[in-house]
Amino acid sequence: MAGHDPRNPARMTISAPSPRPHSLAEDGYAIAIGCAFIALGLMMLKAANLVTGGMAGIALLLSYLVHWSPATLFLLINIPFFLFAGRAMGVAFGLKTLFANVAIMGVGLAMPAALQIARISPFFAALFGGSIIGFGILAIARHGAGVGGVGVIALILQRSRGWNAGRTQMLCDIAILLASLPVLSVERFGLSILSAAAINAVLIVNHRPGRYIGH
Repeated sequence: MAGHDPRNPARMTISAPSPRPHSLAEDGYAIAIGCAFIALGLMMLKAANLVTGGMAGIALLLSYLVHWSPATLFLLINIPFFLFAGRAMGVAFGLKTLFANVAIMGVGLAMPAALQIARISPFFAALFGGSIIGFGILAIARHGAGVGGVGVIALILQRSRGWNAGRTQMLCDIAILLASLPVLSVERFGLSILSAAAINAVLIVNHRPGRYIGH
């Protein structure tokens, strides 16, 4: 909408359009895409025997120890965070987060029936797999949900204190990656760092307060 600048009547100003809330269908569609991205990224990293940051990294790390699906472990280790997310960010956020995690597990368990990764470059898995996990987290966050754990904490701190979610998550990722040292070779550890950096680069560049006007 255009208007006059009161300090300079000859100058026209253009106000920003009012944000339009997402519909429930839009939220569900975007969250489903984000879940598919995360499940695919986990599959790629698992096929390359890599770890990454966040809850995805913990799920991958545990999958090498207990031989369960990373997608299943992703849901199980996030259970304590669902109530925390609901209390800190609202019931709607908590329910959407629960839906997202169940969807990630479901897609992750179903995906091997449609896609088998016989060979993958560890470098490609780290860079591309990490990036699509980052975009999956971004899509879910932009539609009022989280993926639990570190991601929820990062979003809460961004909303309450203005801390950048990507940078906050990166600090937590360092601790998670250090915990993977006993089960990874030096090469795999370095590539795991790359995968975590790829995830956080997506969030740092794209998930800034005020950059996105949708709800």
